[in-house]
Amino acid sequence: MSSILVEEFGEEHLQSALDIYNYYIKNTTATFHAHEMSKDEMRELIFYHSDKYKTFVLKENEMVLGYVSLKQYSKREAYDATAEVTVYLKHDCIGRGIGSRAVRFIEGYAKDKGMRALLAGICGENTQSIRLFERNGFFKCAHYREVGRKFGRILDVVAYEKIIAGVCDDTQTML
Repeated sequence: MSSILVEEFGEEHLQSALDIYNYYIKNTTATFHAHEMSKDEMRELIFYHSDKYKTFVLKENEMVLGYVSLKQYSKREAYDATAEVTVYLKHDCIGRGIGSRAVRFIEGYAKDKGMRALLAGICGENTQSIRLFERNGFFKCAHYREVGRKFGRILDVVAYEKIIAGVCDDTQTML
């Protein structure tokens, strides 16, 4: 495989990401958005205005192949060391190992930012995404039944988790 570059997501990548995401909206249950997104809506999904949470673009020969995000799981302080991971690739780039590279990259970034646990929410029938996260050490930690609706079907969501820090920073003893 040729060299995949990862760089921080910028405004110049917005249209490519929008095209990738809108493909999944129109053709799959990988996202539960039901209408195609505008650039402004996509901008809200991609840019977090944070030093901690970011989106990165994956490129090969200057072509955007996908993006990976680390976003805040919850605004409550107790969750400050937990983040959500999202990966979207151009549909014709799946199966080339790019998703695993993206996950490994975002894990390293998350460690550098002091994260302890990473979560991924996935449609229960999205076997490609489930395999991606399982291959990269994530384990199924929750199964939400019949919580989404798309294409006239009721869908499940599964949550996958990976602990990336070795010890708890909390000095209190749990009984």
